[in-house]
Amino acid sequence: MTLSYRRQFLHLAAGAVALPAISHIARAQAYPSRPVRIIAPAVAGGGNDILARLMGQWLSERLRQPFVVENRPGAGTNIGTEAVVRATPDGYTLLVVDASPAINATLYDNLNFVFIRDIAPVASIVRSPLIMVVNPAVAAKTVPEFIVYAKANPGKISMASPGNGTPGHVTGELFKMTAGVDMVHVPYRGAAPAVTDLLGGQVQVLFVSPLVTIEHIRTGKLRGLAVTTAMRWEELPDTPTVGDFVPGFEASQWFGVGAPKNTPAAIIDILNVEINVSLTDPRTKARLTELGGTVFPGSPGDFAKLIAADTEKWSKVIRAANIKPE
Repeated sequence: MTLSYRRQFLHLAAGAVALPAISHIARAQAYPSRPVRIIAPAVAGGGNDILARLMGQWLSERLRQPFVVENRPGAGTNIGTEAVVRATPDGYTLLVVDASPAINATLYDNLNFVFIRDIAPVASIVRSPLIMVVNPAVAAKTVPEFIVYAKANPGKISMASPGNGTPGHVTGELFKMTAGVDMVHVPYRGAAPAVTDLLGGQVQVLFVSPLVTIEHIRTGKLRGLAVTTAMRWEELPDTPTVGDFVPGFEASQWFGVGAPKNTPAAIIDILNVEINVSLTDPRTKARLTELGGTVFPGSPGDFAKLIAADTEKWSKVIRAANIKPE
């Protein structure tokens, strides 16, 4: 091969290698050119659905294409999640993610996907505490007093939860393990009936979203002992954290957005930037506060680290407590 032919061949070969990268960039620059689906793997009206619609409206306005929410509830978010895993990785199918997949990775034995492998993190949106609440009849006004009370009454305290394997359940089991107390788990079908029975005194303690308890706490119908996040929550600034009394304890609910693996990085970056901008918008921040959360911006890599850390943490709790899905 002559020198001139060799140079021409190398030039053409380099161009061929560059073509996929150029086509990815071109697609990203044109993104979105048609409507985008946001899968909310839960029923309408819940936190997952509300977050999907809030982000959908923002992205529609910013990117000038409809971002349409589609509810795919069932199997603890697994049905909606698998729909996104199987979708074409082109940025036109997104997933609203909460802490459930980090729990489900161990809770369910035969999933058809591996969340941390098959879903690409796009952006975190909000983080919120659970609140450790008790019926006022319980003879404890602080976490240390509750631990003393529970140790004096092993197996006699009923700990409600919104259901087996829910964030409220695994958080309660984490508390039992780290505080060294024995309580009887009573699962309900959702937070509302669990709160109703806590108000009625049929159960004594519950780890639950502030959204369904804060008004009861403010009116004195329930007693909030602590929040489960590492830092205090701005809406209840005088309420301590569980970790103030149980070293190393931390649990939180969080929401974000994911996409099928192999979604072009340039498209993920576009979405990450726009979602992070939304978290600086006063109206969005106010709405997230109403939902019991604190804005939680970050890079896709930051979100990936959070998901991986919670997957490992809840794996240990689920195996130790032998938690099974309902």
